[in-house]
Amino acid sequence: MIITDFRTKFKKKFRNGVKYLYENYAKIRDQKGVTDYRVSIETGIPKSTFSEWKSGRSKPKTEKLKILADYFGVSIEYFLE
Repeated sequence: MIITDFRTKFKKKFRNGVKYLYENYAKIRDQKGVTDYRVSIETGIPKSTFSEWKSGRSKPKTEKLKILADYFGVSIEYFLE
């Protein structure tokens, strides 16, 4: 049920654009006082991935959102709000 709800929110967010997702990522990144480089090093997510999300060239995969959620101590849904 939780996975189904997440997928529904995830698909809806993509219809509205990935930009909101990146904005939520950037907001929490700035609040925590870290850079894309540091997040990249500590999570294993390539720094270029964040640039691709920001520009809308790619959509985040669920696995990467899970890694970021764990890293920042938030739920995956945080990025979809």
